Amino acid sequence: MAEKKCDLCAGTEFEQIGNRDRHGNPLESVICKTCGLVAHGQIPTDEELARYYATEYRQSYHGEMTPSDRRVMRAWKNGERIFSQLQSHIEPDAKVFEVGAGIGCTVKVFELNGHSASGIEPGEGFQTYSQQKLLTNVVRGDLFEQPRDHSRELVLLIHVIEHFNSPRRALEYIRSMLADDGQFYVECPNIAAPFARRSKMFHYAHIHNFTPSSLKMLAESCGFKLEQQFGCSEDPNLQMLFSCSEASAPNIDASNYENTMQVINGATPLRYHLRPYYFSSRVAKVTSYLKEHLTAKQFVANVVQECQQFAVEQQHEQPAEQRAAA
Repeated sequence: MAEKKCDLCAGTEFEQIGNRDRHGNPLESVICKTCGLVAHGQIPTDEELARYYATEYRQSYHGEMTPSDRRVMRAWKNGERIFSQLQSHIEPDAKVFEVGAGIGCTVKVFELNGHSASGIEPGEGFQTYSQQKLLTNVVRGDLFEQPRDHSRELVLLIHVIEHFNSPRRALEYIRSMLADDGQFYVECPNIAAPFARRSKMFHYAHIHNFTPSSLKMLAESCGFKLEQQFGCSEDPNLQMLFSCSEASAPNIDASNYENTMQVINGATPLRYHLRPYYFSSRVAKVTSYLKEHLTAKQFVANVVQECQQFAVEQQHEQPAEQRAAA
């Protein structure tokens, strides 16, 4: 078996930091002692991942193969948040492409706001819902099948980068899809955020786990520069916007290994529950879940109606010969 190398810095020295996933199943997790990138000890192959995401992931991770109304409502509001967050940073007519689009809510929000928006999603149930209910341009597909034609102006990776067996290969490929002045926006779990316990940090689907520093290092070495990090360093999810730049050798933050280990070793229930804003954040989350239960069905019905009405309006705006061909 080939010697394991870190996907960020190509280092070969690792320290084991976990041997179980959050459900108690065997899973070795390691940290690179050079750059601090956290990853599986054994990286799944492309074939293993393709099978897993096509038929198993949504059920094992979300408990459903077809999205519930609550999940659609949550995803739609998240898409609105992302659009609002990025609106001032992108051109009004930027071409948007989402990798791992899920239900397609974010793609549709961008489309409703004037963008040419499309995406790919490997999960059968979610992709089917996206096309049939929200009328999105989200198809079944793989990132590495997309044209490397420098035509995209914004690529979205919303809780996707942690799922690649090689985030470096993915970002280098995305760089070749983007225009020279293109951008990519990424959200992913922040392993530097407070955790209640170490045993809850790791999941089979999350092959790589990032801190703000390791994500920035990786992106910069793949031809990007950080434009803005939204939120704060202790948020449970990283939110970063990058623009195209020149690729360079990784500029290693030597402190990231020690800082990440300090966070991991400090993951205790007491420290987690006594942190500032814990109780207010829990109250807000419980309140939002209750609201979802009460309003999700009607909310989704309204969203589906809006998507259908938008499709009708777009059809009427087409030239007569295009309508006839359709």
